[in-house]
Amino acid sequence: MKSLSAKSLITSFLSLMAFWYIMSGFFDVTHSLMGVVSVGIVMAVNYKLKAHSYFADESDVIKDLRVFYVPYYFLWLLVQIVVSGIQVAKILLTPSLPIQTSVVKFKVNFPNAHCKMILGNSITLTPGTLTVDIEGDEFTVHAISPVSFEGIASDEMPQMVLKLFKAETDQVVYDFRVLHSKEELN
Repeated sequence: MKSLSAKSLITSFLSLMAFWYIMSGFFDVTHSLMGVVSVGIVMAVNYKLKAHSYFADESDVIKDLRVFYVPYYFLWLLVQIVVSGIQVAKILLTPSLPIQTSVVKFKVNFPNAHCKMILGNSITLTPGTLTVDIEGDEFTVHAISPVSFEGIASDEMPQMVLKLFKAETDQVVYDFRVLHSKEELN
């Protein structure tokens, strides 16, 4: 069974309580006690789930996470979501509808499975792209246009994810391919 660090437990408790307060909107004693009980139940269930390793390189993500970089990453991702949303809106509002869908495959060099999970979710959150599959180090992503996957091809988004765990970064993306035909997809 994996052990959890005190830092991980405290960070989880505080972030879940903050979420409780934001969602409930009440700060009185009764609601705070209900929040503590609810967070305690969620953390107990989550602890049972964390008792199992699902990936060979799985580690306690809070221990490796550069916590002070997280707000910067969220702001950067929010900007990327807005910019991509505007690009997709331009495509959809153009009468000729210049959609050039493609599937891109690439491999990543990440230190842990959490980086892959964060990158896959970040890609999917960005309008115009969808993470279709992650198998080992290889990602398969569907894109509505070439502009949609520029951040992946330029290694910008993977670098930002890597900075969540490491201060110094190397090239993350390699073996980048754009697939167009059914034969290429197989």
